[in-house]
Amino acid sequence: MSIVKDKIKSVVYRTVSPLLDYFHVSLEARVNSSEVHTFIKKLHPKVSLKPLIRIGPDRDGGYLLPDDLEGVRACFSPGVDVESRFELQVAERGIDVFLADYSIEKPKYDHPRFQFTKKYIGAMDHGIYMTMDSWVAASLPEDSSSDLLLQMDIEGFEYEGIFSMSQSLLNRFRIIVIEFHFLDRLFEKHFSKKMNRVFEKLLINHSIVHIHPNNDAKTVIIGGIDLPPYLEFTFVRNDRVNPNAFVSHGKHPLDQDNVLKESVELSKVWYR
Repeated sequence: MSIVKDKIKSVVYRTVSPLLDYFHVSLEARVNSSEVHTFIKKLHPKVSLKPLIRIGPDRDGGYLLPDDLEGVRACFSPGVDVESRFELQVAERGIDVFLADYSIEKPKYDHPRFQFTKKYIGAMDHGIYMTMDSWVAASLPEDSSSDLLLQMDIEGFEYEGIFSMSQSLLNRFRIIVIEFHFLDRLFEKHFSKKMNRVFEKLLINHSIVHIHPNNDAKTVIIGGIDLPPYLEFTFVRNDRVNPNAFVSHGKHPLDQDNVLKESVELSKVWYR
């Protein structure tokens, strides 16, 4: 009898699951709106001591970060794909750029300061994966203290990439630009815990100075909270941030839509 029940449950789940996914409803344990509000308050962007500039191309692949690259020894950029003009412009400023992506043979653009590794960033050093710590150590074997820049867009693997990174390496990154994925799952208890933990680690010595919603995916609204599935965050080490000044609501003048779709603007809940 139990076998029959299990089969019925399986059929029902396979039938209902696509519908639940379409309406962003999950059978997983949920967190309430107040918990999500509390988490988002931790993400309210602060004011950088240096003005923001745009580096990279128009639309997707361009990012806002402080005009504070003087003295940065190197840029590490996992997740190259077909767009590397951000890295190109960084290299043209005299900064060595280390790129990594197993899915391509080489970056679309080339520069004397580029060094490419055909591997993915992950939680281990094995096969086609390497950790951030081992990559930086191999790239800069005689340098263990200089300031660095991190630009990461690795399609969801950013979580294990950050979790597996040592705090000492994380602290070396003066500026961190990361696109986080799956924020439309923030009301799922298991995912919410993971999201809280990864941001807790990042915010030990860094502050968010800019948030940009990627408009390639439709924003989900749950409990009155807008959740773009993909958000680009710019973090700056706390020694270069005004701790008592917060960014007001609204798009930055240099922001651009990632793709030619309907624009997305974050609501006031994402700002103080």
